[in-house]
Amino acid sequence: MTGSLDTFIDALARVKVSDRACNQYRNAIRRENLRLYLEEIGEPRMLLVGEAPSHRGGRLTGIAFTSEQIMLSGVDGRFLGESRGYRKATRGPKRSTEASATMVWATIKNIEPLPLLWNAFPFHPFVSENPHSNRIPTAGELLIGARFLETLSTMFRIDVVVAIGNFAERSLTQLGIAHTKVRHPSQGGKTKICGGTRPLVIPSVARDRCGRAVRKSRLLAPPNRPGPSLRSG
Repeated sequence: MTGSLDTFIDALARVKVSDRACNQYRNAIRRENLRLYLEEIGEPRMLLVGEAPSHRGGRLTGIAFTSEQIMLSGVDGRFLGESRGYRKATRGPKRSTEASATMVWATIKNIEPLPLLWNAFPFHPFVSENPHSNRIPTAGELLIGARFLETLSTMFRIDVVVAIGNFAERSLTQLGIAHTKVRHPSQGGKTKICGGTRPLVIPSVARDRCGRAVRKSRLLAPPNRPGPSLRSG
């Protein structure tokens, strides 16, 4: 997997984006954060696809739906964290926080194996001349991101694909990838994203607040969705 990860991350770093977007993977620290994340994620069975990184989340860390606070503090002492080698790429001691990141991690942290987080456009799109803003990715940007979604499909054995937001759904539909959709956290809050993903988890291993495994479950793809699954051989 190491060789595939290096090739994948190198390809991300080489992408040229418009003057209204930032390729955060041109930064070596963020490339290394992503490599650590993809190694640590193990064998995910669910892929959660967002629209694009935000200026306070994946733009700074290199990891989708992950703020500096979450990345450096870790998740219940068992995932992410400074002790595992993740590093801050920005100056100063202050750590970014990001609402969508907090909502998503609160939702998924008790699902085992942990879902893989990604974005339909994996780079940060912003309003012209304002890099500290967010904007919706264009159709052309979604096409740029499509090949990276396809590459991920050959790297991990995914049973369930969930689109978070309309533009993630559009990209997955164009690729012919079977999926279901939930609202973006900024449009529905934690309750709605929980309601959208929990029906996919039925009686993989869930954990209690102390991190102890409490039950077995498995993940099922939603019925009646066109296109192939992301399961690789």
